[in-house]
Amino acid sequence: MGGMRIVRASAQPPTKLPLGSWLAMMSALALPTQPAVAAPLDALLTATPELTAPQAYLELGVDRLNRALDFSTSGQADTGATTGSNTSRSASGNYQGVHAAGGWKARDGLWLMGSLWQRNIRNGTDTFGYVSWQASGLIRLHEANGALPAVALRLSAWGNRASATETSTPVHVPGTILNSVKITRPSDQQLQADLVGTWPVSAYTHFSALLGAGSTRLAYGELSATTTRNGCNYQLSFNGNDIFGVLAEACKASGGVIQQFYDSSGDYGVDVAKEIAWRGHFVQAGFNADWRSGPWTLLGGYLFHSVRRQAVDAILAGRGDPVFQRNHVVTLESAYQFQPRLGVFLRAQISSNLFLNDLPVTYNTSTSGSFGNRFSLFTLGLRAGF
Repeated sequence: MGGMRIVRASAQPPTKLPLGSWLAMMSALALPTQPAVAAPLDALLTATPELTAPQAYLELGVDRLNRALDFSTSGQADTGATTGSNTSRSASGNYQGVHAAGGWKARDGLWLMGSLWQRNIRNGTDTFGYVSWQASGLIRLHEANGALPAVALRLSAWGNRASATETSTPVHVPGTILNSVKITRPSDQQLQADLVGTWPVSAYTHFSALLGAGSTRLAYGELSATTTRNGCNYQLSFNGNDIFGVLAEACKASGGVIQQFYDSSGDYGVDVAKEIAWRGHFVQAGFNADWRSGPWTLLGGYLFHSVRRQAVDAILAGRGDPVFQRNHVVTLESAYQFQPRLGVFLRAQISSNLFLNDLPVTYNTSTSGSFGNRFSLFTLGLRAGF
């Protein structure tokens, strides 16, 4: 590992660890070297939750895909960009999720709502588990009156987190192989405000439109990796852009063995924090409609989401790598109430860009190429109304 400042070493000359190595290390944070809903289910947001249940509701659901996830980075191939990460190759995977969501009318015109999700993403080799959460309050500012809609303001906080994301598959990069990469406590947190209006079109049909904005912040705990050089295993740890390597176990090699070294990713044009722990702002707009007759309810909605990220997208553009900032989501739901307070629903969500506004924590300079792929999710669940 040359070009590195040696703390304690024998006569063996080191060699530079290339830029692709640092990018590959980052990929453990997302799209596992390398949910699923938009913040969740914003496409079906309404100013009148009473249409679902008069006082409170609770739903339990299981999420599955219609086909294998596509983790290929065809966008990178199209631009001719190379990051040195093993995410540049095609890969398929799977997604599974379960969730619980509910709402309670605290008083007339005021609803408190929340949800909790467990999402497991598999890239064909490794499985990554994320816990997703949301807490929100919706206050109705105006009741429907004649041609005027019911208008409500929703304030919410939501996010995703994992105890750790770790790759067990070797990461091949020019000049070296990373045996494993690990990031502890990766997370994203969002604060969001939405204004929504709902018009009663008829006794059976309502139409809603929404406009929202929010902010995003990513964070992580520690970044580490392992690698093998000249038959010896090394443990790499990061403190910001500073990299410290230490011999992991006793080793014998011809020409001597490097015991410890340190370096800076900045020497290779990489700023770890800006590339995997970015901040940003987003806006969104959408509409939806529902039809209710007897025990049946049909809903359909569309959401447009646009995000502006600080630093990370400019870095990607400077390297010629793909940048994705817009997402289109279509959500359809059919529900049947087979008991006075209990029903079953089937929901389908189609997103133009993989995980773009569902799991912001999975977007960084190593994984951006995968976000050009579509994502389809089906949810089967039970809903109780009170």
